[in-house]
Formats: sequence, C-alpha cells, structure tokens
Amino acid sequence: MSLKPIDPAFSEITVEALRYYLQTQSAAGIQLLDVREPQEVEIAHLEGFENWPLSQFPQWSDTLSTRLDPHAETIVICHHGMRSAQMCQWLVQQGFTQVKNLVGGIDAYSLRVDPTIPRY
Repeated sequence: MSLKPIDPAFSEITVEALRYYLQTQSAAGIQLLDVREPQEVEIAHLEGFENWPLSQFPQWSDTLSTRLDPHAETIVICHHGMRSAQMCQWLVQQGFTQVKNLVGGIDAYSLRVDPTIPRY
C-alpha cells in the first residue's frame, strides 16, 4: 500500500456518534469496513462491518472498485484507529468522497459505548 503524507481529506467519527448513527440511520447504502485481522474480528466485532484486513491488501485492492461505491458513505474501523486512518487515506486517494475513520477504534467503542465487546 503506497500512501501519500497524511491528508485530512477524510472525516472522523466518534464512537458515540457511530452508536447513535447505527441506531438511528438506515444501513442501506452505508459501507462499513473493518481493516483488522480475521483473528481480531473473532475476538471483538461490530455487526454489519465487513472485514478487509490490511495485511491482505494485495488480494483485495484490485476488486475495490467493483465491490464498493466510491460515493457512498464509508466508515472504517480498526483496533485503535491507526490502520483505519491509513485505509481512509488510501480510499480518498482512490476517489472515495465520504470516508470516515472511527476515532479510537473498536477499543474505544468497547470502553465508552458497549462494554460487552471484549477488549484485547
């Protein structure tokens, strides 16, 4: 994955805003991406998020344009928010227009929103 320097072209979403959003908005048309490793997703996950592990980038990067809508709202999560920020940056470079990174990742979601989600 080749990235340009950090570019604030994507937005951030807090865990509280994500909870509210998921509880009140229709999920139709929203792309929910989790870039953690499959074994991490087995430990803790949020319903509706599709797993796109960054370590498998070469396997799925060529199919991105046929599997995702670059103009649909896209929310990306990881463990703490660093890998998802990388993915958000890359998506913006690919022409995606409504990309949001979950600040603090699933760990912050577990701490501040839903303590039933295991921490690791």
